[in-house]
Amino acid sequence: MPRHHETRHLPYTPEQMYALVADVGAYDEFLPWVMAVRVRSNSETEMVADLIVGFKALREQFTSRIVKQRPSSICVDYLDGPLKYLHNEWKFSDDGQGGCEVDFCVDFAFKSGLFNQLAGAMFDSALRKMIGAFETRADALYGEGLAAHSASLDGDSSSSANKVA
Repeated sequence: MPRHHETRHLPYTPEQMYALVADVGAYDEFLPWVMAVRVRSNSETEMVADLIVGFKALREQFTSRIVKQRPSSICVDYLDGPLKYLHNEWKFSDDGQGGCEVDFCVDFAFKSGLFNQLAGAMFDSALRKMIGAFETRADALYGEGLAAHSASLDGDSSSSANKVA
């Protein structure tokens, strides 16, 4: 099913990027297709949250467990909803130049074969929009580094996307 792994160099600290990604309660403010968020529980090391995602007439709710290791990683595992499985991992490391390297991977499959086909067809463009939304949010929250940020978009990142049927 759809899988993606990508590494980006961004002009923000690992702590800043960790804080942005860990703020699941704000996802409906900036992520496309996230209609609502309900954080069921939240501690320094773990969160359980429901997200309602929608596209046109489709709306689905899913629940995930988020394991947090400040400021180095966030791992997301699926608990309930329309998916067969979901694993999403973020790793943040200092680049030694005031920025950080963000390593991101996601692997998921829907229970429905129809949704898997739709996801496969739209996966790359949807993923680019989601990653772009995180970067735009970082720019809005932390300002500075826009020139360095545009350099990362001009080829200072490595990306590989794999779709498995």
